[in-house]
Amino acid sequence: MTTAGRESSTGLRYGWTTGACATAATTAAYTALLTGEFPDPVTIDLPKDVHAAFALAREELRPGSATAGVVKDAGDDPDVTHGALVGVTVTHGEPGSGVLFRAGEGVGTVTKPGLPLAVGEPAVNPVPRRLMTEHVQAVARAHGGSGDVVLTVSVDNGAEIARSTWNPRLGILGGLSILGTTGVVVPYSCAAWIDSIRRGVDVARAAGHEHVAGCTGSTSERVVTELYGLPEDALLDMGDFAGAVLKYVRRHPVPRLTVAGGIGKLAKLADGHLDLHSGRSQVSPAALAELVRGAGGSPALAAGVLGANTALDALQQCQAAGFPLGDLVAAGARETSLGVLRGAPVAVDVVVIDRGGTVVGRAG
Repeated sequence: MTTAGRESSTGLRYGWTTGACATAATTAAYTALLTGEFPDPVTIDLPKDVHAAFALAREELRPGSATAGVVKDAGDDPDVTHGALVGVTVTHGEPGSGVLFRAGEGVGTVTKPGLPLAVGEPAVNPVPRRLMTEHVQAVARAHGGSGDVVLTVSVDNGAEIARSTWNPRLGILGGLSILGTTGVVVPYSCAAWIDSIRRGVDVARAAGHEHVAGCTGSTSERVVTELYGLPEDALLDMGDFAGAVLKYVRRHPVPRLTVAGGIGKLAKLADGHLDLHSGRSQVSPAALAELVRGAGGSPALAAGVLGANTALDALQQCQAAGFPLGDLVAAGARETSLGVLRGAPVAVDVVVIDRGGTVVGRAG
């Protein structure tokens, strides 16, 4: 497989999406079905004038069918599908049927509305479908085929890998999704996580849920579930991407949004940060001290908070003094959230927890 180059600012290596791998496997398998020979490496055309060559890890030619497989290389991105074998089996379809998609072993099936695919469809997303169809048509033109084919897409061990993804919560059962809009994985772009947040909102809306929760982790998810009894598909694994949740909900409103997380991350949201990752935003002791002063805290307490090592340290100092820093952080995080929502018809409340999952602040 050729490399996709490196990201200019970090030097990290780009990779290929599962959609690009499936397109390469489709192209190789259909070529072999028509000619008896697998092209290896197989070259495909991706959006933005990117051309990529993939080595085949699997070739199997039988009467009436051909299967090719490509091992996914995610570059330097920490992608759970890195190293997975993406395979496509191509068989002839009925005349005039065009390109039909089937979920093979390790590829999920859509079971809930709200996704860009109909219920019952294999989880091969629209852009990979378009790329695979275009390459089928190109192979048909080159080798005299009809272009009427059935593509059965598989991912070795995909059902197990999918447990580490959003798929079960989104109602994609049985395996992974075949994803990608450009075919290229940008290292640490977090695009896949943000896309999953958006799909989570879509699924919750389609299910008729009027209350969703953006949570920074599993502990805050547990707390929100205990507080509100929300079903799993109303919980958004927000991680560090508070801005992604708020901006998408602004465009696709739900009546109520709860934002829940630890004191450290939500202190950053209260300070106006929308990306809560430790490498991209920091807790400001000065901002926390200003909250204490503004709410009438003693100069000694404000000074202690200003010198705190962490947000948890500041919280513990305030708790010892009987001062509600958690509530102030929750109120600040809510204010930031409402600013991003820009008047969208969404009621917002915020729940702040400590590391043990105890609620230490609420607002809204």
